[in-house]
Amino acid sequence: MDRRAFIGTLTGGLLAAPLGAEAQQAGKVYRIGFISASSPSSDPNWEVFVEKLRELGYVPSQNVVIERRAGEGRSETSYSAAAELLHGKIDVIWVGGTPGALAVK
Repeated sequence: MDRRAFIGTLTGGLLAAPLGAEAQQAGKVYRIGFISASSPSSDPNWEVFVEKLRELGYVPSQNVVIERRAGEGRSETSYSAAAELLHGKIDVIWVGGTPGALAVK
């Protein structure tokens, strides 16, 4: 084998290696903001929400991260919860209750 051909093949392989590694990244981890109307521990929608996500193939802490905030039925609390989520890198926000919906709007 010719020395130039060997060096060219070796160099090409080394330059292409990072491209192959970059293409094999894991799937996207989605971030969901969850603003409940009541306190997070007593929200009846929470269990149903997580169950439906699992049915669709989204497993918390594996391929989806859920940021929970509580509006507690008060406008000012809902506004601060919405502001926290909107400043983060959230893909979608789920809102339970009118104060939270108005805050996100």
